[in-house]
Amino acid sequence: MSQSNRTKLKISLLTGGQDIHYALGLLSGLTTQPLDIEFIGNDYWQDACVVKSKNVTYYNLRGDQTVVASLKEKIIRVLKYYFKLVNYAAKTDSRLFHILWLNKFVFIDRTLLNLYYKALGKKIIFTAHDINYRKLAGSDTLMNSLSLKFMYRIVDHIIVHTEKMKMELVESYHVKEKKISIIPFGINEVMPITDLTREQARKRLNLSNQDKILLFFGNIAPYKGLEFLILSLVNLRERYKDLKLIIAGRIKVDCQEYWIDIKNIIKEHGLEDIILQRIEYIPEVEAEVYFKAADVLILPYKNIFQSGLIYTSYRFGLSVVAADTGSLKDDVIIGKTGFICKSEDPEDLANKVIQYFNSDLFKDLDGTREKIIQQGKINHSWELTGERTFDLYRTLL
Repeated sequence: MSQSNRTKLKISLLTGGQDIHYALGLLSGLTTQPLDIEFIGNDYWQDACVVKSKNVTYYNLRGDQTVVASLKEKIIRVLKYYFKLVNYAAKTDSRLFHILWLNKFVFIDRTLLNLYYKALGKKIIFTAHDINYRKLAGSDTLMNSLSLKFMYRIVDHIIVHTEKMKMELVESYHVKEKKISIIPFGINEVMPITDLTREQARKRLNLSNQDKILLFFGNIAPYKGLEFLILSLVNLRERYKDLKLIIAGRIKVDCQEYWIDIKNIIKEHGLEDIILQRIEYIPEVEAEVYFKAADVLILPYKNIFQSGLIYTSYRFGLSVVAADTGSLKDDVIIGKTGFICKSEDPEDLANKVIQYFNSDLFKDLDGTREKIIQQGKINHSWELTGERTFDLYRTLL
């Protein structure tokens, strides 16, 4: 634990040990402000440079979060974490708890844990990255909906990333507009970037330098619309003999049947030879290989409010073809950082991929990557996000 000189405002960032990109990115922006920050993290994050900043005190409450562990070990370490968290909340003199992500038992977090924080006199800000993930995934329940409504009512303020997310809170959960702030996602600066070249990245994946490579990256789930990308390949394969698709990511919990359906579509259309499947968790240090090997990232979502993958792609200077759903089109500058296609429309997706390969974005790939990287740093800097978040803290305190 690193100690810091105390300043006027003290806040706590409760990460749940999730989303290293957002948690450390926001922390980097906040460290430039006159704040005293208590950061709740895990084993994996404790060596990050930003947590050693002079105005950050690091609390490793979450500990070990490695996936390889028995069910008994996972239960024990989660229970230990909750015990430490409850004890921390009772002892800290931090007046504001900013919850970036919930913990393992989301129903307890939304209700009992928030009631406990309020009983201790804490102000609570919750960042809603998804207004209702289960609704997006098609697995919503009454209990899930009621616990969300309770949480959105009891917290003092809610941060969202887009106007559409704000309106969803207002219309579906009857949250007052003055209780909601829109603070955009920052660029992903956590994923390491080395001097790995495009050619070297492709060699690692056994891909040719002449291949035209599409990338689907991240968790596999029905709302991601992967089936529409697969179906678009039927047309694209006829036009480009050197076309390849990389699918890199693990299957989300309870989505095994969806993946079986995807594999059946691939087999039905004889697409096995043009699809490179890496169906597994992709560590942070390996993500660079996929984003540098690819020519364009495809986001064929059926429904979503926003996606942090866009900012990961911009981090590596990779253009995007994204479906027109949620607020994705707000983050894509057509003709400069990518193109927008109709959602759930394989033909239009194929047409936009063709448009991309015919555009200057692809013809001047090196120049495009550099422009996108610079544009991302300017438009989605964590310093700006930190300033806006700090202003909110001051207002609440």
